[in-house]
Amino acid sequence: MIIIPGPASQKLGQKIAALLGARVVSVEFKAFPDGESYIRLGGEVEGEDAVIVQTTSPPQDTHFVQLFLMADAARDLGAKTVTAVVPYFAYARQDKRFLSGEAFSVKTIMKLLEACGINRIVTVNAHNPKVLKSFRVPVKDVSAVTLLAEHFKKRGFDKAFSISVGKKALAVAKEADNILKGGYGYVSTSRDRVTGKVEIEKKSLPVKNRDVIVFDDIISSGGTMAKAVKAAKDQGARRVYAACVHALLAEGAEEKILGGGADGIVGTDCIPSSVSKVSVAPLITEALRKIA
Repeated sequence: MIIIPGPASQKLGQKIAALLGARVVSVEFKAFPDGESYIRLGGEVEGEDAVIVQTTSPPQDTHFVQLFLMADAARDLGAKTVTAVVPYFAYARQDKRFLSGEAFSVKTIMKLLEACGINRIVTVNAHNPKVLKSFRVPVKDVSAVTLLAEHFKKRGFDKAFSISVGKKALAVAKEADNILKGGYGYVSTSRDRVTGKVEIEKKSLPVKNRDVIVFDDIISSGGTMAKAVKAAKDQGARRVYAACVHALLAEGAEEKILGGGADGIVGTDCIPSSVSKVSVAPLITEALRKIA
């Protein structure tokens, strides 16, 4: 097995290679003056099981094009198999047609990945793993929530109350509670399908004078997380932290969340950011060992 750290996941790819004891094939990349992507693999891949590590955080389109080019190049150069490790899988939130005439975005992306010769995909807390697994290319989705919970436990948050954003995500809070063991619940949410705006509905939570961790898979604009944090604070929570797997953190997101009363934000290195305190390298390494 060889590891190809893509332009968007250089450090994570190197960490995975080190844990696996695998050879690294470097990638030369640049943008032409007109914005097109250039990719060159810097080592032999013929006859190898190639693993490309490339997250697809913003700029999503550029990072996906780089992934397509790396995968197709690896195939053309004789790689035996190509596995794409895509820690953050962009376009996964458009997992159906919510309104008539909309593009089924994740379906289009999966078709392109298949066309580029990718044999399997590894993702981390994909928005809707069931949809990803409905396509031809096998997808292994792993969860980093336990790693996030362990991070907090090591820092004195044992017995903290775990909250998910929305009832549908209650399994996330439950997974965290398997480590923190302070109980779990959810804040009720409702989303406008046209505007995408999310509102937090009033709901009593057993958080008075307690530490609380609000878990979510993605923080993008930060608006929903800020409201969830504020809901816990308004009900008397002592310390409240925001935890997420994918810290997209659009402009102003951190300020919103901290302004809502959060004592801090913790994310993983699925997306490199200032809040990436937890590495998913061991999690991905374990998944790759199982499919090797």
